[in-house]
Amino acid sequence: MRCSGGGSSSTGISRSSREPCGRRPEPPSHTTRGAALATGRGTNRRLTVCLTGGIGSGKSSVARLFAERGIEVIDADALAHDLTRSGGAAIPRLVDAFGVEALDATGALDRARMRRIAFADGAVRARLESILHPLVRAESVRRAARATGSYVMLMIPLLVESGKPRRRCDRVLVVDCPEEEQVRRVMVRSNLSRDEVHAIIASQASRASRLEHADDVIDNGGEPSRLAPQVDALHQRYLALAAGASFATPPARRRVVTRKVIRQNRRRLPPR
Repeated sequence: MRCSGGGSSSTGISRSSREPCGRRPEPPSHTTRGAALATGRGTNRRLTVCLTGGIGSGKSSVARLFAERGIEVIDADALAHDLTRSGGAAIPRLVDAFGVEALDATGALDRARMRRIAFADGAVRARLESILHPLVRAESVRRAARATGSYVMLMIPLLVESGKPRRRCDRVLVVDCPEEEQVRRVMVRSNLSRDEVHAIIASQASRASRLEHADDVIDNGGEPSRLAPQVDALHQRYLALAAGASFATPPARRRVVTRKVIRQNRRRLPPR
């Protein structure tokens, strides 16, 4: 398995809206879609890099390095914390769904309690996500629109799990490390048992699934000092992509079909 600062070919694009008459357009291929995102065709927004990885993989460390290079990093977890603090926008909906028992003494979401319940009950987890994810996504869009850097980075831990990550990303950057290293880090950081950490990992997308979606991969399985050179290489790549992209393209001219054109087309038809 290859885990390096350079990734596989990019993915994602739309076909031209003009297709031969009588022929259904084919769905965009993985390669052609990526070519258009790399050049910015068919979009009028800033290059968006989505950063993801399993628990304990080191996403926050990588995000911090990109932020030090002047890139705005929008952290989905931080937005969720803001939405679920006392008086946060999500609190009324959470109380409606789960009762006041979902809150702690300060009126914020009791995250530890709800985490335990959600991991034990898939229906509770799905309901919790159905409330929080749309709110987090809407706020992410608002903040990305206000960003001023050459490109913007969205840090989304559950990007692959949310389904259809390409709708939100021009590039998917995965921070990868061996599972045993994830377990060790989370046990030390969060004071959880090995079984608890394994349960969290099992609830997330598999390592192989994340790597399958990756355009770029940062290997964080070794010494922390190895991160900066990988981030520098990717930062230069994203700057080049953003600089070479014309994200705002003029709308295609609509062809006016006149009677003269119809007569000309009829004359070109083969005899019956």
